[in-house]
Order: sequence, then C-alpha cells, then structure tokens
Amino acid sequence: MPVWLSENLGTIVIAALVAAAVAVAVWSLVRRRKRGGGCGCGCENCPSGGCHTKSTK
Repeated sequence: MPVWLSENLGTIVIAALVAAAVAVAVWSLVRRRKRGGGCGCGCENCPSGGCHTKSTK
C-alpha cells in the first residue's frame, strides 16, 4: 500500500484540494441563503418573492 500511496500522492493532494474548495463553496452558499440573501440581484427586483424573509418556525 505505501508504494501505491507514493505513486499517487500528487493526485490525492489535488483531489483533496478540489474537494476542500467545493466544500467551502457549498458552505458559503448555504450560509448566505440562511442569512436571507443568495440571488445577489437586490431586493427591489427580487424574482423569488422571498427576499430577506425569516421563517417563523
């Protein structure tokens, strides 16, 4: 197993970096959506109809 690991170390590192970047992007989108924003188009012309509304649950 150590031989396989040493032969594929570059691929493993790149895959880990890509996975981390995707995780950070998803986390950022979820966090922005929970704060009430997310579309980035401004509330005056919001097409979704739910701009900055908080759930009462």
